[in-house]
Amino acid sequence: MATHLILGTAGHIDHGKTALVRALTGTDTDRLPEEKKRGITIDLGFAAIELGNYVVGIVDVPGHERFVRNMLAGATGIDVALLVVAADDSVKPQTREHLEILRMLNLSAGVIALTKCDIADSDWIDLVEAEVRELVQDTFLSDAPIVRTSSLSGMGIESLKEELLQSIEAKLPMETSRTAGPFRMAVDGTFSLPGHGTIARGSVLRGVIGVGDEIHIFPGDRVARVRSLQTHGKDVGQIERGQRAAVNLAGITQDEIARGSELASPNLLRPSRLIGIEVAPIAGAKLRHRQKVRVHLGATEVIGRLLLRDAGPLQSDEHQVAQLLLETPITTAWGQPFIIRSESPVKTIGGGRVLAPEVWKFRRKRSEDWRQLERLREEDPLKRAAAAVYFFRWQSWTADDLNRTADVRETDKVRSQLLNDSQSVACLEVSPTRQIMVHHRHLEQSGRDVVKKLERLHDENPRSLNFPQNQIEDKLQFIGDRATAKAVLVRLAEENVISLTKGGIALPDRGPNLSAKETDLFKQLMRQYLEAGFRPPTTKDIQNTAAHHRQSIPQLIQLAEAQGHLVRLNESLLLHEEVEQNLRTHLSAEFGDGDGFTVSGLREALNISRKYAVPICEYLDRIGFTHRDGDIRVIRGEGR
Repeated sequence: MATHLILGTAGHIDHGKTALVRALTGTDTDRLPEEKKRGITIDLGFAAIELGNYVVGIVDVPGHERFVRNMLAGATGIDVALLVVAADDSVKPQTREHLEILRMLNLSAGVIALTKCDIADSDWIDLVEAEVRELVQDTFLSDAPIVRTSSLSGMGIESLKEELLQSIEAKLPMETSRTAGPFRMAVDGTFSLPGHGTIARGSVLRGVIGVGDEIHIFPGDRVARVRSLQTHGKDVGQIERGQRAAVNLAGITQDEIARGSELASPNLLRPSRLIGIEVAPIAGAKLRHRQKVRVHLGATEVIGRLLLRDAGPLQSDEHQVAQLLLETPITTAWGQPFIIRSESPVKTIGGGRVLAPEVWKFRRKRSEDWRQLERLREEDPLKRAAAAVYFFRWQSWTADDLNRTADVRETDKVRSQLLNDSQSVACLEVSPTRQIMVHHRHLEQSGRDVVKKLERLHDENPRSLNFPQNQIEDKLQFIGDRATAKAVLVRLAEENVISLTKGGIALPDRGPNLSAKETDLFKQLMRQYLEAGFRPPTTKDIQNTAAHHRQSIPQLIQLAEAQGHLVRLNESLLLHEEVEQNLRTHLSAEFGDGDGFTVSGLREALNISRKYAVPICEYLDRIGFTHRDGDIRVIRGEGR
C-alpha cells in the first residue's frame, strides 16, 4: 500500500519551479489566465508523481515576494521540500526567505535542484552550487543532494526523481500512524461546480475520512457531509494524511468556507485567540514583547501580538516559549508549525510551533504556567499529556483532546497512565455518573484559595467554629458548577486540608478564639440553658437579661450549637445537650409502650406550656425519634 506525502517547491520568482514540476510530472500547474499571460505562478498549483512506494503530491508555490502569503498557504502539511535555484541567476532574496520558511516548518527531508543548467557554463554553475551549499549550511538541507537540471532538455530529471526517493526513504520512513487519529485538512482554496455544490481544496494534515462522513468546518463549527472526494482529478472513496484532496461538501455554501478554513472530525477543534508556542527569530531578526505580527498557520493568516516571558528581545536562533494573542480565533493542534512576518514592511522574521492550542494570558511571575508550557516540548508523550491536562483546567476532556493538544497516539493507554500518577491527575467523583479529571496543580491551587478564604473568615469571626459550606462553594464557582465545587471540597477534606461536617466547613487547626470574658459568658450561657431544662430562653431573652457583651451572645450560641452543646428546636429555641438526652430518656420511659402521645400529653408529662411543647414535638419528628399519625406521635422502635 502506497504512502502519501506532500512535496512543496520553494525558490525565487522565475527560477523555473513550474517548468521543473511539469518536467517531473507532465502537469502544468499554472492554471490561471493571468499566470499563463505573465509566465509566473501567482496562486498555488498542484501535481502528483509516484516515487517507489510513495505517491507524492506536489504543491507548486509562487516565488514573487508579493505572493509569499500564497506560498505560506501552500506550505501547509508538506513533508519534503524541493528548493529550486536557477543556475543562471543564483541565490536571490526569495530563495533565502523561502529557505527560512522551510526551516521554520521543521522539515527533515529535501533536495536542491539547479535549473536552467543548459544556459549557464559549467564554471558558473560550480560557483552557484558553492553559494547554494553555503546558504543551506546549518539547515535541514545541509547534506541534501544538489541536482543539475534542465526542464527543456530533460537533463537531470530522472536523477532528481531518484534523489527525491532516496531522501524520502532515508528521512521519512513509512509510518502506519501517519493516518491514525482524527481527521484534519487545511483549506487553501474553494470553488463551486453546477450540480455538485461547494468544493474545498487542501492538504490532509492527519487522519482519514470517507464519502458520507460528517465533517465540521472551522471557524464557526458548521456541520457538513462529504458528498464525494477527489485526489489529483480522480474520484476516491476516502482520503488520508499526505494527500492533496478536493472535498465536495453537502449542506454548506461557498460563502461559508474560504482559504484559511479547516475541515475536521466532529468535536475535535476548539477555536482560540490565545495560544502557547515555541518561537525563534530567523537569522538577523529580533522578536520583541508585544510586537504586532502577521501569523501564518495552516492556510490562515491572522494579525496578533507576540507575548514573550522576558522583556528583552529574542535573538536569532534562540528558541523560547511564548504566547500569541490573535485578533480572531483560529484552530490549531500541538506541534503545528507557523511562520510570523512583520506587520510593515512585510517580511518573514520568525516562526515556531504550537505547544498549547488553548491557554489563558500568563503573568510573567506565574512560573507554573510557563513551566507547564515548557513541558509540552518534551519527547515523552506522557509528560506532554500531563501538561495538556494542566491547560484543560476544569474542563472535561477526552482521548481525542489528548491527541490534539499533545500529539498522543496511544490515547487510552496514556489516559490510564495519567490516572495512575497521583502527581499528574486527580480524579474527582462529581456524581455517581460523572467524573472530572483535573491536574493536581489546579487542585492544590483551589486548596490554597479555600484555605485563604477560611483563614479570613476565622479571623473575622473568632467565635465561630465553622462556616456555611455554600460560602466556600461560591468561592469555587469559577471551576464550573456547584457539584464540581462540592467534589473539590470533599477531596480537600479527605486530604485533611479542611474540616467538612454537617455543621459546616473550617480549618482543622483553627477553632473559636474567645477572650477571658467571652469564655466566662459562654460558661454562663451553657449553665443558663442547662438550668432552664425543657423551658429554654430565646436568644432575645438572654440578650435582654445580660449585663455585659450582649452583642457576643448570638455568636456564642451559634458556637455552642456548632460544638453540639446546644440542640436547635426552631429559629429561637435551643435545648442544652444534656436536657435533650434527658428528654428522650423521659419520653421513652413514659410513652415507649407504643401508645404514643399528643402535644397535650407531652405538656403534662414535662410540665411545660404549648410554647415549648409544639417545637419539641416538631423537633422529635424531624430527627426521626417519633412518627406522627394524626395528632398522635409514636416513639419509633430505635428510640425506645
